[in-house]
Amino acid sequence: MPGLKLLKENHFTHTESLSREQMPLADELFVQAWEDYIRNIPGLGVLGALQQGLVQLCFPIREGMSTNQDYLQATRRGANPTEFESAEGIRLENSEGLKVYLYQTPAGRIPVLETKSRRDFESLIRAICYKNEPIAIPASLGAFMIKGYNNWDRVARYKRKCGQSFDFNYMKANRELYQDTFLILTDAEYSGVAAEMLGMAKEEWRRLSLIIRREHEATHYFTQRFLGSAKNHPLDEFIADYMGIVAALGYYRADWFLCFMGLEEYPAFRAGGRLTNYLENKELSQREFDELKSCLKRAAENVERLGTENPDIYSPQGRYEMLLRLSQSNLLALAENLFT
Repeated sequence: MPGLKLLKENHFTHTESLSREQMPLADELFVQAWEDYIRNIPGLGVLGALQQGLVQLCFPIREGMSTNQDYLQATRRGANPTEFESAEGIRLENSEGLKVYLYQTPAGRIPVLETKSRRDFESLIRAICYKNEPIAIPASLGAFMIKGYNNWDRVARYKRKCGQSFDFNYMKANRELYQDTFLILTDAEYSGVAAEMLGMAKEEWRRLSLIIRREHEATHYFTQRFLGSAKNHPLDEFIADYMGIVAALGYYRADWFLCFMGLEEYPAFRAGGRLTNYLENKELSQREFDELKSCLKRAAENVERLGTENPDIYSPQGRYEMLLRLSQSNLLALAENLFT
């Protein structure tokens, strides 16, 4: 039964165990280049500085752009975009509202692109993730972790550093020399959930939404670097939402998580809830979908109850230990209150 298999899945590895005292890990190599981009903001502006490393931002969002020959030369071969007339640059609704900074996580610092404009967020996602094509972005999506991004600026830097000794095959085999990981965030309502649904003022909900979203993505970065996986999977999302909610509130709320998933009126599912975002290419019967909904509800309630009975899990040490505990479990075990 596909649904049951999904509930038992866990893609994380725990080959080494680091204590919280050993955190944060050293920054990955790509952070050095991003430090330069940030230093260049006063002279170039945020967008101009980002275009140094993110070549897709040198092109507009336009149907057919992914097959444009200039675009392909720049994104696949590292050609300088300034050589092409088609490199008109991405158009942003609120370029002044775009920020870039380095965010500290247990797995090291990670670059963050943060925008106050929903349209600009969608444009950035289309450029980086969808080859500048004007595809539809789900309203429930408000953040994205970009993994394995080929940064041609870093390739050029590495070539200059090596000079005559540059070895393309060596560089290609060592992806840390040219691939980046970074986050794209918006401060819009988390998961597309309106403030009224949570009984909150709009500005306060937007403030908390950004905290949840950033910590959610930072958790994915941690599991990717330290536990070997960050998948579009309900367990990954359960863990990342847990960490985000706790970062925002200081404690966990199961009802918030269920609302984010579209299950605030369980057993009903609200169309547009995030849950279906993690079931792409999975054919679940209605019975299996109902089983998944039930499992998520019970898991969230069990984890909330654990925090009520053991408030120490919300301390800095407790949060880290809880992250590891959740990553060693699966949704079925969490639902049956069997996680260690």
